[in-house]
This record gives sequence, C-alpha cells and structure tokens, in this order.
Amino acid sequence: MTNINALVVGSGGREHALAWSLTKSPKVDSVYVAPGNAGTELDENIENVPIDPMNFEALSDFALRNNCGLTIIGPEAPLVRGIVNHFEKVELPCFGPSMQAAQLEGSKAFSKDFMNRHNIPTGRSMTFSQLKPALEYIQSIEIPIVIKADGLAAGKGVIVAENRVEAEKAVQDMLAGNVFGEAGHRVIIEEFLEGEEASFIVIVDGEKILPLATSQDHKRIGDNDTGPNTGGMGAYSPAPIVNEKVYSRIMQEIILPTVKGMQIEGNYYRGFLYAGLMIDKNENARVIEYNCRLGDPETQPILMRLKSDLAEICLAALDGSLESISAEWDSRHSIGVVMASQGYPGAYKTGVSISGIEMACEEDIKVFHAGTAFQNGSLVSTGGRVLCVTSLGKNIAESQQRCYDQVDKISFDGATFRNDIGWRALKR
Repeated sequence: MTNINALVVGSGGREHALAWSLTKSPKVDSVYVAPGNAGTELDENIENVPIDPMNFEALSDFALRNNCGLTIIGPEAPLVRGIVNHFEKVELPCFGPSMQAAQLEGSKAFSKDFMNRHNIPTGRSMTFSQLKPALEYIQSIEIPIVIKADGLAAGKGVIVAENRVEAEKAVQDMLAGNVFGEAGHRVIIEEFLEGEEASFIVIVDGEKILPLATSQDHKRIGDNDTGPNTGGMGAYSPAPIVNEKVYSRIMQEIILPTVKGMQIEGNYYRGFLYAGLMIDKNENARVIEYNCRLGDPETQPILMRLKSDLAEICLAALDGSLESISAEWDSRHSIGVVMASQGYPGAYKTGVSISGIEMACEEDIKVFHAGTAFQNGSLVSTGGRVLCVTSLGKNIAESQQRCYDQVDKISFDGATFRNDIGWRALKR
C-alpha cells in the first residue's frame, strides 16, 4: 500500500489529539486539519487548512487535490448534517457514520426510541414539543429529573433539575425561550439515574467492533462535581469502574445490540461509537446518551495510551476488515485536565493572552489545544475550553500529579480548571 495524506475536520482538543496521533503512523505522509487551532499549527507534520467544517464541497475538493486517503470527522455537527454521505458520493474515504446513523446523537428522541425498540437499557423518559403537557408531566414524577434538548447543543443541552422550579425553568427556556434554538424545540424529560458515569467508546466497521480503552469524563464545572454541566472539564483512562464483569455486560447488553439494531434498520454504523453510561451499585450499565464521534476530553487521554496505528485501524474499519486489527494500549494511566475561560460554560471573554505552554514540555506530557489561535504573533484564547493538559503516569496518582504540575506552569487571565480530575479512580 502506498502512503496517504490524512485530513482531520474540526478545531478542538479532540481534533488536535487525532491529528497528533495520525502523525505517528508510518502510513501517513502529511496530516491536514480543517480549520485546526494554534496547537495544530505549532505541531510538526501538521498543516492547518482554513476551511469551515460545514463546507462539505470545499473539504472534499481539498481531500481530492491533496491525496487524502483518509478523512476523520471530529465534531458531531458535520456528521449529523451528512458529510460522510457527501464524501461517499465523490468516492472519498471518510471515517464516521452516515447522516442516517448519526441520528443516534443528532436526535435524543430518535436514540431513546431506538433503545426502546432494541431493549437497550436506559432511563425512562417522555418527549415533548409543547410547553403545557411538559409542565404537567413534571408535576407527576419524582425529582430529581433530567431535562435534555433533543438536538445538538454542544454538550450543554442537559439540565439536572434538583427541584420542580429548576425543571420548569429548564423546559420553559428550551421550549418557549429558544435558549438552544432548533436543538431545544423538542425536549426529553428523563428519570435521574443514580451511579457513576463512564465513557465506553468503540470503533465499528458496520458489523464488527473494536473497543477502545475505557475512560471517565468530568462534566460539571466545579470540584466535587458541582455547578452546571459543561462539554467536559477533564478525563482519565482507564476507568476502574469498568471492571471485567461490567465490560462484558456493556458489550453484550449495549454495544452489540446497538450495532445489530442499526444493521436491522438499514443504517449500518461505521465510525466511532460512544456510549455515555451510568453504572449503578449493582454493576448494571444504562445508556445516558450516544455520541457518533470521539468524546472531548476523553480522546486526549485515550490517544495518549494508544500504541497502535490509528490510521491503520480507521482504514480497516472503512474497508470492513476490522477483525484483522487489534489495539495495543500503554499500561500506564492517563489524565487530561481542561483549562477553560473564566465564565465558561456561560459567557466568557476571548482574545486572552496565554503564556507558559512552552514550559509544559516534559516527556509523556502533551498540551492539546482547543480554543486557541495566534493573533499578531501572540497565542490567545478563542473558546470556552482553551487547553487540555494531558499526562501519562505509572498509576492514576502519578499521572494526576504530573498533569497538575504542568497546569501550574501555564497562565492566562481567568483560567478556570478543576483540581480533582481523577478523584473517583483515586478513591478506589
């Protein structure tokens, strides 16, 4: 096989990690990122391309002109809008699910109905598009409950309501206040699941499945899991909550029926499949949500541990030969700590100057950029989540210590981060 170039679509920390991982493949000559960020601009063998992730025509033209034998889609929006279908039409290899299969993430109502059709364990729920019946339903059920916007809301469309006043406000904001736009025109009101969350991500070639390393995300903004939900404030891998018994149950009761169910319904699933799970004290796992791409920030610690060739794995999945591939993992533990802008997940300032990243350059440490750019030669923030400092260590405690040592070297005005990423693993 001749070498190829690879294109990664997106601009966040997940895309930086994907591009970085692809540069290690002997099968890949050049890695392009559209549009990328300051981190992908700084890294060797990666080139940023100023193309919007939603401009499918321009992306496929670029891939065609530049011998891109593999395109990996990072964010959910292009997948839900059908970028893979577009690339397939012009006969370009594109790693991700079709628009039809990406409904698993694109519509929470679709995914709930799908799980119920295929007996996949999840929380009880009802879907509403009208305010009055939704408010009436809230009065009839036990609190706390979870309110979810049906469509894509950048990881922020989920409200855990501790009382009925919070629940009513969340429903009013979504259905009447248009706070999430089109995404919130339908809401799902779901039972609150008790337990510990875990992220279970696999690669699927339509039929066969290759599980990735287990991980656990930290959704809340504050230490001890306090404050509002975010896109994710840090993650670690492996997740000790997913022991052998739990792992087996997740595969048999959730992942296999999901892939089989998609096949049965004519939506062959190809790409990364992410199940966000709640694991209760009896080691039962239930699905909180599906994502049709890698998680962010789970990708960063997972790919720090991947010893196999990411390009080779993705290409095998694209040609339906995933059974010929295995994934090898570093036995060490990895942690990623997100450094966010002050005010995130609410309103925040951009254009804030960042310093000290060059000091965080020890072996087995990588600072993945998310919301960053160069302005007049200076590194500045451009988003809510700015950086993800990621480390490897012989155990979770060492990895955590190394990570926070590096976080302390980096500074920008209002830098916000949690001080307890990995606390559940340490507690065990």
